[in-house]
Amino acid sequence: MSEPTPTEAPPVAGSRTGRNLPVATVVGLGLLGLVVATLYLRKEAFLAFVVVAVVAALWELAQAFTRRDLHVPLVPLVVGAVGILVSAFYAGAEAQLVSFMLTVGGLVIWRVVDGSGPGALRDCVAGTFAAAYLPFLAGFVVLMLDAPQGARRVLLFILLVVASDVGGYTAGVLLGRHPMAPRVSPKKTWEGFAGSLVLAIAVGAVGTHLGLGTHAWIGAVVAVGVVLSATLGDLTESMLKRDLGLKDMGSLLPGHGGVLDRLDSLVVAAPVAYVLYLVLLPVVG
Repeated sequence: MSEPTPTEAPPVAGSRTGRNLPVATVVGLGLLGLVVATLYLRKEAFLAFVVVAVVAALWELAQAFTRRDLHVPLVPLVVGAVGILVSAFYAGAEAQLVSFMLTVGGLVIWRVVDGSGPGALRDCVAGTFAAAYLPFLAGFVVLMLDAPQGARRVLLFILLVVASDVGGYTAGVLLGRHPMAPRVSPKKTWEGFAGSLVLAIAVGAVGTHLGLGTHAWIGAVVAVGVVLSATLGDLTESMLKRDLGLKDMGSLLPGHGGVLDRLDSLVVAAPVAYVLYLVLLPVVG
């Protein structure tokens, strides 16, 4: 959900932001439909969907890291990612944390056995970052699923991130004048951020009232937390891509870039939404 930088390829004709908007819309709606289908088919189906998405994003990140001569041990990282997500689903937050720690240990052992060298420490640090950034943070989405009305909580969370992206995109294109972080993401503006807040708060208030059967203000509070953290996730990935000299993390999703370009906001916002749900919903709901 990150926006292009000045060093990126020229925008697609008819798009002020570099996106192929029709293709991006079709792909985005298709992904949202797949999320809804897996959420309400079986929880295990949604878990499988999350695992596939995280593994694809890890592969993209590992490929990107090679541009800075960082070689992440991909095999133990993928095995650990599956373990983290499955542990969160079946055994909760404590097992998720234990699986993360085991993953880090596995990365170090694998790298040492594979042949430690001058770059071994850097590779292990990069692998630890990848494990924390993607499977560990994504595990909070899985934890939401296990809560009461879990499928609805997850769906509302995803809709809030989508609303943040759509509101920011629309307001940024129509009204954007003041850059938020020009050195990191020059096309992200304060006007776009305001648009993200307005649309996400509206979606959160309505969605919480109708979907979760509780007070609209709870949805508004969750929406603010999601927008703030999703924006941080956008900027974090933009900074990472700028450092790596990349426009997108991949090309698996036409009109969007890579899978990681779709997950950047979601994974950073997931623990925030999880904690806000945990604190607010049992009190009033």
